[in-house]
Amino acid sequence: MEFEHFSPHIIVVGLGYVGLPLALELAKYFPVLGFDINETRIKELKKNNDWTREVTEEQLAHSPLRISDQLVDLRIFLDEFTQKVAKANDYSKTNQHSKVSHSPKALEPQLQNNQTIYIVTVPTPVTTDHLPDTSLLKKASETIAKVLQKNSIVVYESTVYPGVTEEFCGPILEKISGLKSGQDFYLGYAPERINPGDKKHTLKHITKVVSGQTDAVTKQLTFIYGKINNNNIFIAKNIKTAEAAKVIENAQRDINIAFINEIAIIVGELGLSVYDVLEAAETKWNFSRFIPGLVGGHCISVDPYYLADCARALGFQPEVILSGRHTNENMSLFLANALHQQLKKQNLGPTHKTRILLLGLTFKENIPDLRNTKVIDLLHTLQNFGYEVEVHDPMADPATALAHLKVSLLSSLQGLKPYDCVFGAVSHQQYLEFSSTMFQRLLKPNGLLADFKNMWKGKELPPGIRYWTL
Repeated sequence: MEFEHFSPHIIVVGLGYVGLPLALELAKYFPVLGFDINETRIKELKKNNDWTREVTEEQLAHSPLRISDQLVDLRIFLDEFTQKVAKANDYSKTNQHSKVSHSPKALEPQLQNNQTIYIVTVPTPVTTDHLPDTSLLKKASETIAKVLQKNSIVVYESTVYPGVTEEFCGPILEKISGLKSGQDFYLGYAPERINPGDKKHTLKHITKVVSGQTDAVTKQLTFIYGKINNNNIFIAKNIKTAEAAKVIENAQRDINIAFINEIAIIVGELGLSVYDVLEAAETKWNFSRFIPGLVGGHCISVDPYYLADCARALGFQPEVILSGRHTNENMSLFLANALHQQLKKQNLGPTHKTRILLLGLTFKENIPDLRNTKVIDLLHTLQNFGYEVEVHDPMADPATALAHLKVSLLSSLQGLKPYDCVFGAVSHQQYLEFSSTMFQRLLKPNGLLADFKNMWKGKELPPGIRYWTL
């Protein structure tokens, strides 16, 4: 078999939503070290605590995965591997019956049977000017370059525009390590497809796109990733193709949501509910289902800017991509204004000291991630109108919300003074399960229940409660 003796050591750089689940799965089949420069993150993981809630305490406790934030531990891991390879080589030289050939010519097609593979899963955000911020990618590459050995493979999973792996990361690795890309070490790209909070489309159940600098690298990546998803692998034509495929995945979704958001605005002006309209339209077999949303987070609201920046560098001004971004960036403002108009119609404008309970702060349902949440824009706009707004979110970490967003989260929904308006911004499971009694407890008589996500449609409501949705 081609990979009968292929036994790599793997170092996953970045242990967030993407890196941690990946490292745990790979550790079931290979020696793996998870590396992250966030000291607090490593301390929490060593206590079997994952704040992202992507993996359980039990999974962490029973995994052979090693984790560290120290470069010295990375070197120790590599030294252990080097010693293991040396022993294997000595054994093969003295064992005439060994099936493993270690001559340079025999190793050439596969690089070598024992090698180190680095997998980079760090975030790729944008600046305040919506330009690609590759600083974390640069730092990860610099860290790897300090310990990079010959014949290693460096694989990037972070979302980038085409060319970043070979034209940005490769030179960084070369400069610091003194090694030559494509000769002394090799590059690969295997874009992540993690969907935070999604328990259905996990690593085991999604197609993995891979591409290597050489055919040999591609074969090795196919073998490694195939171990964790039953060989459900798609081999991209080359690294740039894989990079482009990833960045357009999220850009396409962003544009589709923007279209629905725009439709919601239009049909709302006609006195219609966008959810009623979508329910009818979805009966056609080829209608694609998307719903209105506040598009935040670290992928869909960011990646289109990478694609747009790449296009501009080529002398092409993208229109559709940036138009979708513009629509989605302004959806929070539209919602705040729409709610403001509804409240004024019912004599509950800000001059009446109207109190609003905002339910949900994370960027999507059933996850604790607050990165780039657009709910914060909704909150600030309502506050600027003069409304008194309190926020509850059962998934978000209160300390993180306070430190990064300056929002003090309610610790509970019990014992609260009734509000003039309850606004459902994020469809967390806890909110979906609200009963008529809960609405009666949270709202004043004749209060307004504003349901942005349409999660309470058809629910029994207390008498007098007014219901509004898009």
